[in-house]
Amino acid sequence: MNNYQSKRTFVTIVVLSLVLLCSTLLSLSLGSMKIPPMQVMRAVLHINPDPAYEVVVQNLRLPRIVIAILVGASLAIAGAILQGVVRNPLASPDLIGVTGGASVAAVGFITLTAGQFSIQWLPFVAMFGAFIAAGLNYVLAWKNGVTPLRLILIGIAIASAMSALTSFLLLTGPIYLASQALGWITGSIYGTSWTHVLAFLPWVVIFIPLALFYAKNINVQQLGDATAIGLGSRIQKDRLILIAISVILSGAAVGVAGGIGFIGLMAPHLARRLVGPIYGRLLPVSALFGALLLVLADFAARTIFDPLDIPAGIFTAAIGGPFFLYILYRKKKV
Repeated sequence: MNNYQSKRTFVTIVVLSLVLLCSTLLSLSLGSMKIPPMQVMRAVLHINPDPAYEVVVQNLRLPRIVIAILVGASLAIAGAILQGVVRNPLASPDLIGVTGGASVAAVGFITLTAGQFSIQWLPFVAMFGAFIAAGLNYVLAWKNGVTPLRLILIGIAIASAMSALTSFLLLTGPIYLASQALGWITGSIYGTSWTHVLAFLPWVVIFIPLALFYAKNINVQQLGDATAIGLGSRIQKDRLILIAISVILSGAAVGVAGGIGFIGLMAPHLARRLVGPIYGRLLPVSALFGALLLVLADFAARTIFDPLDIPAGIFTAAIGGPFFLYILYRKKKV
């Protein structure tokens, strides 16, 4: 059985990687300027490219797609970790207050500083807000330890409070900055440059491998607190570390791409259907699904209503809302 699951996981990863590669090539080729695939390859590899094509590919489309891949993978892994820790398939960073805290901090940074500081600080500010929300959640949920049920119930309340605070900042801030912040909240990677990629890359390089390293601890957490303690797990310490990894990945992602919702909910579910609940397999497949979902959402946002560039978060919400209801329906039937 393990052999079969390993082969199935390997095949799934290869197929998803190829689909992601094809989606990337399609997104690089199509848009207001259509570029032949061969010219795209030349522009990417710097092999005698057409100068006009090279500018579009290297400066406009490629950094945007790279950010979509990194952000989608980060949100997916953050959501998968939370679903394992709280043992609830409806858990995700945007549903338990983490994304809300990041959004409040980022919107406050945009509307209150009025451009006095570099935009490169935004991921750090968003991560700080995510940690404040997660820390508040953890403290309020603590009662001789933290139970998954209290964590998610308090998280929902914090998410509502963060949403109200974000609205307050938008209403009281300067109009021209409020409109900019509103577009960011919806979730968009429009205008992404290599500077954003370099600012976000360290968090991905450090914390996604760390999440994979801690995958076995998530498997133990899913067995229940009593069983996990019986197996020798340091359950509260491991839970705190895993939540911190999830907060860092989702907070940094929100800082770069705004409030893109439902990736952290959908990607782990899709991965679980293909490779099962073992987190050593689930996390890499979730990351590929998350990357693919956001690349396709951004491609649709950029091309369907051309010349308008619609925020990708609108498309993820349009898919994620019905998906959330579908999960609720399935749980009701079980």
